[in-house]
Amino acid sequence: MLKSHMLKALALSKSALPNCKPNPPVGCVLVDGDQIVSEGFTQPIGCNHAEVEALNKYSGSMDNITAYVTLEPCSFVGRTPACAETLVKSGIKKVVVAMLDPDPRNRGKGIAILREAGVEVEVGLCSEQVSEFLTPYLGKS
Repeated sequence: MLKSHMLKALALSKSALPNCKPNPPVGCVLVDGDQIVSEGFTQPIGCNHAEVEALNKYSGSMDNITAYVTLEPCSFVGRTPACAETLVKSGIKKVVVAMLDPDPRNRGKGIAILREAGVEVEVGLCSEQVSEFLTPYLGKS
């Protein structure tokens, strides 16, 4: 688990602004070993979230891929499919999340979907930096 990968995901999340509103600006990198092989950030409303953007840009094997995501993958279907389910379907083995989503529709549910599917999940890497950045965009959930 490398802090530099989460910090890259955080930098990507800043690229989502201002077009992602009302969704939070999220960044995601896919890593194979130590190499970033794909990246994404939240697109304008109704378009792909960060995880889906990164997955769509990567066509290799998922066997050794770890996703670093700044915010817990969503667990509900809205204008887009649930990112947690999309990650499971991709065959990914490990997801590192900086912070849980405080939105009551999601809080902990995205993590549960991943773990129930056998995906290894770690939470908390760079949580302080990510929380500081995301707090203004997360509302009072």
